[in-house]
Formats: sequence, C-alpha cells, structure tokens
Amino acid sequence: MAFEAPRRLVRALGETAPGGDDWLARLPEAAERAVALRGLSAERVQVPGGRSSLVVLVRGADGTPAVLKLAPRRARPESERAALAHWGGLGAVQLREEAAAGEGGEGVLLLERLHPDVSVRSLPEAKALLEAAGALRRLWVEPPDGHPFETVAERTGRQAEAMRAGAAADPEVAPLVDAALGAREELLAGPAPARLLHGTFRQSKVLAGDRMPWLAVGPDPVVGESAFDLARLVRDRVEDLIAQPSGASTTRRRVKRLAESLEVDQERLRGWTLFRAVESGVRARRVGREKDAELLLEFAGWL
Repeated sequence: MAFEAPRRLVRALGETAPGGDDWLARLPEAAERAVALRGLSAERVQVPGGRSSLVVLVRGADGTPAVLKLAPRRARPESERAALAHWGGLGAVQLREEAAAGEGGEGVLLLERLHPDVSVRSLPEAKALLEAAGALRRLWVEPPDGHPFETVAERTGRQAEAMRAGAAADPEVAPLVDAALGAREELLAGPAPARLLHGTFRQSKVLAGDRMPWLAVGPDPVVGESAFDLARLVRDRVEDLIAQPSGASTTRRRVKRLAESLEVDQERLRGWTLFRAVESGVRARRVGREKDAELLLEFAGWL
C-alpha cells in the first residue's frame, strides 16, 4: 500500500521543520521498511491523523490488530517510548515492543490498537472533562530513577525564549507575554512534587479501548508538577469557550472544578494555564495560524 502522509501532518511539520529536513520525503520508504521488518500487514493510514507522526493501522502475523507509529527525531519518539514503558499500560496505550527494532528502528513505535475514531472529545463536554481528568490522574506517577525526560523548567525555558522574541516582534502581545513569564518565574521559584506527565494532554488524546474504557495516547513526556499537565486540559474546546457570552466565567469555574477534582492548587493551575495559552498563541501567530492565535490570546486574557 501507499504510505502517504496526511495533509494535516504535512502542514504541521512544515511549520516546524528545520532547513534541509527530508523526513517527510523518506517517510513512505521508512514505513514500508518498518512494516516488512516486523512481519506486519498494513490496513490503512489513519486520517486525519496526528500533527507529529504517521499512524498506520496494521495486523501482526497472527492477525492481532496494532498500530505502527513513525515520528521524526524532533518529536522525541524515544522519550515517548520510555514513558509508555514506564506506565506499562496503566492509563496509557501499551507498547507492543519496548526497544527499537532493527536498523533504522529509532522513531518507530508498535502499539496496541485502540479505537482511533472514538476519543473523549466525542462525549458531551461535562462528561468529557470528567473522563479525561480520570485518565490523566492515572498517568501521574513517580518518574524512574535517572530518567531521560525533559523537566518542566527546561521545556518552558526554551519556550520562554521564543515568547520573548515573539513579544519583541509583536508589541501587541507583549503585556500577555510579560504576565505569562512572570507567572512561570513564580511557579518555578518554589518546590513542587515531580511527576511523570503526559506533556500534551487534551481530550482528543484519550481514545476508547478494549482493555480499559479510555487510554491516553501521544505523550510528549515531561517531569514536573501536575498542574502543568492539567493546564492544557483547561482550554480544551477553546473555540466553544470563546463563542460563549459567559466564556470568561466558565473558564474560571473550569479551573476551580478541575483543580478540586484532581487535588491541584487552583492558583498554580491558573498560572500554568496562562503560560501555556500564551505560549501556544504566540507560536500560532509566528507560523501564520492567526485564527488560532486570536482564540488562544483572548482566552489567556481571561486568566
């Protein structure tokens, strides 16, 4: 079969690809090689798929359904592998092989097959938040000794540099950037329990499964406090929040409700939600996604 990258993946990687990167051009051959190496039969490429990887629905030699995922190095697939191995299927999709297989195996993950077209986002909003929060709680575990994961301080430090550059080029966002960076400094000033976090958690990252009702997929793992992970969930369905006349008050209630349900400090959750929304908004503006930028920055203003 033809392993053609979905348009969504091509567009997303095109926004972040460094000069001279040819991963997309090599992808069809890499996918064909990964399937053959494992003795798999390919059914189809998942469309629209993700923004950082090619997802292929496959079957093993015994007919067992599985998923083959291929991602470029900059998407940190080996970090994802390490996190999934540490979770061991508790709250997250299971690895079918824990080590990269064969030559060129780095960046290729073989995973259990979930129901890729059924995510928590398909539920009514209140139920979706409840189920998503329950899935997230199961992931917050102690990181392994000598772990290979980036910390929240390290990741947000890199992001802060890009945010300052964005504010310098676009004075309109400077006040929000200043507020977000100030919140980050305060949040990192004091100690907080370090947990292994999903890193990019949202409703669409929780899929229906057979082994458990809902399982998380697609982590970009990071080690830090739980409020950082929960902050991304706060702004889920941001377009719906912005469309509501009561969007600002609904957002504040959501922060309070999620903080209480997951035993996270409400002010720390608000601070990280502000930082992550501004960071995403500035990044969206930088790559020309103006509509997304406007939604995210308006949302951040409520915080």
